[in-house]
Amino acid sequence: MTTSGDPAEPESQAAAPAAADSVPTPRVFVRNRRTISWIWLVPLVVALVGLSLVINRWIHIGPIITISFQSAEGIQVGQTTVRYRDVVVGTVDDIKVSPDHSRALVQVRLKRDAASYVARKGTRFWVVRPRLELTGVSGLNTLLSGAYIGVDISRTKEGGAAGSRTYRFTGLEKPPEIASDKPGTRYTLTAPDLGSLELGSPVYYRRIQVGRVVDYGLSPDGKEVDIQVFVDAPNDKYVTDDSRFWNISGIQMSLGADGVAVSTGSIASIISGGVEFASADESDTTPAKANTVFHLKLTRQTAMAEPDGVPIPVNFEFRDSVRGLKVGAPVLFHGLEIGNVMNVDLEYNPKIKRFYVLVRADLYPMRFGKIYRELVAENAHSGNAGHSLLGPLVTHGLRAQLRTGNLLTGQQYVALAFFPNAPAAHFDETQKPAMIPTVPGDLDRLQEQLGSVLTKLDSIPYAGISHDLRATLRALTNTLAGLRGVGPETETTLRAVRQSLDRADALLGSRSTGGNLAQTLRELQQAAESLRALADNLRANPSALLRGHPADRLPGR
Repeated sequence: MTTSGDPAEPESQAAAPAAADSVPTPRVFVRNRRTISWIWLVPLVVALVGLSLVINRWIHIGPIITISFQSAEGIQVGQTTVRYRDVVVGTVDDIKVSPDHSRALVQVRLKRDAASYVARKGTRFWVVRPRLELTGVSGLNTLLSGAYIGVDISRTKEGGAAGSRTYRFTGLEKPPEIASDKPGTRYTLTAPDLGSLELGSPVYYRRIQVGRVVDYGLSPDGKEVDIQVFVDAPNDKYVTDDSRFWNISGIQMSLGADGVAVSTGSIASIISGGVEFASADESDTTPAKANTVFHLKLTRQTAMAEPDGVPIPVNFEFRDSVRGLKVGAPVLFHGLEIGNVMNVDLEYNPKIKRFYVLVRADLYPMRFGKIYRELVAENAHSGNAGHSLLGPLVTHGLRAQLRTGNLLTGQQYVALAFFPNAPAAHFDETQKPAMIPTVPGDLDRLQEQLGSVLTKLDSIPYAGISHDLRATLRALTNTLAGLRGVGPETETTLRAVRQSLDRADALLGSRSTGGNLAQTLRELQQAAESLRALADNLRANPSALLRGHPADRLPGR
């Protein structure tokens, strides 16, 4: 047997016919083959798996966003997740400190399908952790699962994600009070101070909660507090341009003619404060626009009162003590509040070299009623109706006076009243603020009167009066002693008088004596008439007493 490559192959081919009758010899062809070991499949499989992982990661993961927080408390790399509606949309990839070392920068790897609606302007992030506040408890589910980052997405009216793409955000330190996609309307309330209101304080309409306080802060000029409230739909339709808001925080007490009135809200409003609103004009059903500004009043009474219009600033100069007069004290006219004290300052007059107290107040002329509206119509061109109202009143004796409103607390108020005997005063209608003259308070007058009385009492000679009083008492004592000795004699005298009266009574009771007595009385009456005639004659002719009665003249002589 030879191979196909043997040089003796021609000889075997030549001898083939001779061996035709012998057994045929098989022909075998050998080919050289190169085989691959199965071990080389392992890296191939690993490469394919790695490629699939890379492709899968490239398909499913999204971009990295950076969220700035004041602190990274509770956040862990690779464990803390980012959730929207409790669905994981990303994971914390890294945590580092900001370049100025003031904040913590949390880098979050978003999922690719979530990046389109999360990484946009207007999206809000906050750390969800257990919180205990006056308005309630939140985040208890994180006690076991750990903290996570919550997401609130700003949406358009059509429901799509609002805002352009961005990858840097500033996180909130507290969860937002209202979600961006929650239906409702936001309004602004202005107040002198925040009072007892807090984030989440309820907003009521007819004692039913319809919203909450979502934000607050100082106004741009720093003189007021701007409070943002959110009223849920569809209850926001009850907020109109004529709506009035007032504070119902805590327990309100008032003392009136009917006694003590106590008003309380719900337990939530007592603990965390609250706001209530109503419409003065029930016929107005047009809802107010978003971000409409309303004034927050202290009580329902002041909120539902008629509009006061633009106040008139006035000044008062008081020479007496203003202890007990506080900012906000009322200015009363005939017992009705027409203004409030805005400021109390100590001033100095260099001309007379004396100090005085300058009280600034705001008067609300609309509270004067019809007369002010008529003056407004007459002075429409000048806009000086308020000063035109005060001028004639001052001329007729209108003055300001400090009076005590509460004897227990000593609080004072400013009363406007007419004093006909007050000294004349000039009122300048062009001066702003207007200066209203004042008179001393009742307390000062009482002190002056008491001082005068004490001065008179001090001038009384008590020593001389005491000496005379002692002498009088001694004389009275002697007189009483003498009366004790006269007592028995007086009793004897009274007995004799009684006997005499009894005899006279018996004498007058007899008939003979009675007749004689009547005749005697007639004679006495005649004698009296004669004496009266004599007296008249002497009055007419006094010389008759010396010359006698003249003789009658004969007729014809």
